[in-house]
Amino acid sequence: MPILAPAAVLVLWSVVVLLWMLATRLPALARANIPPERTVGGRGSDLDAILPAITQWKAHNYNHLMEQPTIFYAVVLILAVIGHGTGANVTLAWAYVVLRILHSVWQSTVNRIPVRLGLFALSSLALGWLAVNAVVATLGG
Repeated sequence: MPILAPAAVLVLWSVVVLLWMLATRLPALARANIPPERTVGGRGSDLDAILPAITQWKAHNYNHLMEQPTIFYAVVLILAVIGHGTGANVTLAWAYVVLRILHSVWQSTVNRIPVRLGLFALSSLALGWLAVNAVVATLGG
């Protein structure tokens, strides 16, 4: 089913961002010389006050890739299962994935909010359109 390819690419991209986060965060933690007693029971967001912002941007983006894209994966699976994972739905799915990758790169490197918001809004529109298509298709429309 063609619509599964963009979902697979987004999964792989999420792994890339995870590795990118680790590759920047672990050396930053080593440079921060944080005493071991300060590392018990904390959360990743606690590092916002300790590590440079540009280091944390990768972690923030990784978290974002675990949030809204879960809706994308559900919609893609629905469309694939009911046989509507072709044509315009594939185009919308690829648009969503490309916009999310651009969003990731922007947030992780430049992180200027107006552009980031624009990329998020466009990807959300593609996702919303996919969701509407899934609802219409499952209701027999």
